Amino acid sequence: MFGRKGSKKGNYAFAAAKVKAKKASLIGNDEYSKMLMMNLPEISRFIAESGYQKEMEELAGRIEGIDLIEHATYKNMARTFSGILHVMQGELRYMVSSYLTKWDLWNIKVILRGKTYGADAESIKEDLVPAGKLDDEMLEKLLSLETDKEMIAEFGRMKHLEIPPEVINTYKADGHLRSIEDYLDKLYYKKLLMSIDPSSRPKRLFQDYVRREIDTVNLETILVLKMEGIRGDDVMEYIIPGGKQIDKKLATQLANAETISAAANDLAQLDFYDDIKEALDAGTGSLRDLVAGMRKYHMRQAKKFSHLYPLSVIPVLDFMIHKNIEVDNIRIIARGIESGIDREVIKGLLVI
Repeated sequence: MFGRKGSKKGNYAFAAAKVKAKKASLIGNDEYSKMLMMNLPEISRFIAESGYQKEMEELAGRIEGIDLIEHATYKNMARTFSGILHVMQGELRYMVSSYLTKWDLWNIKVILRGKTYGADAESIKEDLVPAGKLDDEMLEKLLSLETDKEMIAEFGRMKHLEIPPEVINTYKADGHLRSIEDYLDKLYYKKLLMSIDPSSRPKRLFQDYVRREIDTVNLETILVLKMEGIRGDDVMEYIIPGGKQIDKKLATQLANAETISAAANDLAQLDFYDDIKEALDAGTGSLRDLVAGMRKYHMRQAKKFSHLYPLSVIPVLDFMIHKNIEVDNIRIIARGIESGIDREVIKGLLVI
């Protein structure tokens, strides 16, 4: 699944040209403002004209409304990522393939959560993104299984990994999926970092991006657990090793803080502090606002370095980040409009 493979350097120039063209067709920031003034049918027509027509037409006979928008956007993103990967070669293909296995973990988490809460298969499908190694057929098989034990075992066979008995026993004892999700996240980032050969500046930038992503995942974990009243060593169990700036010492300080706002001085040393400072200064420490700030930071960094190193993996990563954000923004607008949420509130949820 991982490992430093591929003797061919990779077709960087071709890949960069391909993603540059695709990025140019993404929905612009001004167009989100227009979408906020639309109703659901108008949003459907707009996104169909903005690159999602094939998926909208494929699904229109079976579903409609918000379900059509959600299914079509994720299906389009998965198809786009898979299409880009398909034309890549050598080490470039291997790095991107390794990065995209994150969607396999996303999908098993979605399925397990959905089954745990009694959701039907069609509802669970809305949030699946077959952009990793698990294709539609494999995901259908996982959805068809009745018990979590069967799903975990089958997922392990598909991914050639084994979830340790102690992790499964912890899950069985407390009924929370957190232990399994934590194990999979740690394994993913550990193997992803091992798969990157930092022999050149662009590859080191890719490695740094992954390590900064670990920082944001860890900070989000700390915030979520703090909101649940969990602090200290109980938080540290879920911290993913390998972060760029949030080392064990800083993670411990954040985990022990009474509130995230109280940890502002510790957070000030982070590169993305300016992007979350407003939420901290407001005194709310809103998880939604803090996560949005971190995503904006990642988007800006990827864009910056894709210009500096056009013949590297960074432009591909930059496009994938922007595409993922586009899909999330479309879904946020559609859900918000359908739920009757104030348009200014919806606008504040967007990453632009």
